[in-house]
Amino acid sequence: MAALPNVAIAAPGPIEKDFADTDILVELPEPALTTSELPDSPEQLANTVQNQISRARSTGDPRFLGYADGMLQRWPGEMTDRLLTLRATLDQSLHRFDSARKDLETVIARSSATLQKNQARLLLANLEIVQGNYEDAQKHCGQLQQTYPGLIADSCTAQVDARTGSPQAAYQTLQRRTDATNADVTSQLWAEGTLGDIAAQMGSPAAEDHWQTVLSIAPDDLYTRTQLADWYLGRNQNDKVLALTDGYEQVDSLAVIRAIAMAESDHPNAEALAESLRERFAEARWRGNLLHQRDMARFQLDVEDDAETALTFAADNWRSQREPLDTRLLLRAADAAGDNEPARKVRSWLKEQGQTDARYPEAES
Repeated sequence: MAALPNVAIAAPGPIEKDFADTDILVELPEPALTTSELPDSPEQLANTVQNQISRARSTGDPRFLGYADGMLQRWPGEMTDRLLTLRATLDQSLHRFDSARKDLETVIARSSATLQKNQARLLLANLEIVQGNYEDAQKHCGQLQQTYPGLIADSCTAQVDARTGSPQAAYQTLQRRTDATNADVTSQLWAEGTLGDIAAQMGSPAAEDHWQTVLSIAPDDLYTRTQLADWYLGRNQNDKVLALTDGYEQVDSLAVIRAIAMAESDHPNAEALAESLRERFAEARWRGNLLHQRDMARFQLDVEDDAETALTFAADNWRSQREPLDTRLLLRAADAAGDNEPARKVRSWLKEQGQTDARYPEAES
């Protein structure tokens, strides 16, 4: 990570060494996912990397991304289409968006396997949505509609339509297709998650129902859990925030939301969690591997009350990620810091996209 101007870099907190012999300091992941030995074939490597990425997603533990990244970097053999797709998935998780895009475009251009090609196109569409490149995303969604019709392609199109001026029509269309389709579980979860996102964009209470449906089937879907926790936080339902984030303190996004809810409700453990996050973020910055700038910015803004530092991280984050939570955070940080220029740029971009969102009334300021 490049050094950030006007931001103090702190070393980790003091090392504690007074532990009982029976204390468990850390639980190591299973050896099968952390071995330094490379598999014998591209397919075996792909299986291992896919398992590592899945564990990172379900636990929020970035070490699994590091294990996967190390194996792919050391792999001397052929980069198959599946390996390229997995490397792109990993690169997107590590915010190496340009590298991810290049690998996915290679797979789309050269692969003769329809399923692999569709997966790469879906990942590329999602990448473009995350970065706010909606015209490119719409193109990929449209091609998915032709080669892989169904709820996943419908969700892809609905997400873009919602972000570019037509959330109500997008929601109604996707809801009708979801109700009329007896799809597989993965497709249903994809549609329910998308419906939740669009409902939240419209400020509809239906968002909660859609996200709860996803979590009832896939409780380790950390993206959905974060979205729902943020939804409750925005409605001052701190008890629900605490229940939803209990046991997920090691996941940055959920830990920050939990810390905010604790501070707002004068929870007796609020300062302990805040101090834990201070040390975690300080160590990540010291090591130069702070992946979650959004979480750091939000912590600085809503827990530390440091709008200037929050704005630095939020602005840097928004350059590459333009999801609704990223957009609102930058608007809030800019307003809190009294800096009109970043907010002006965001509002101009939103106007160009035709994007409105009930979660950021600051866009109307």
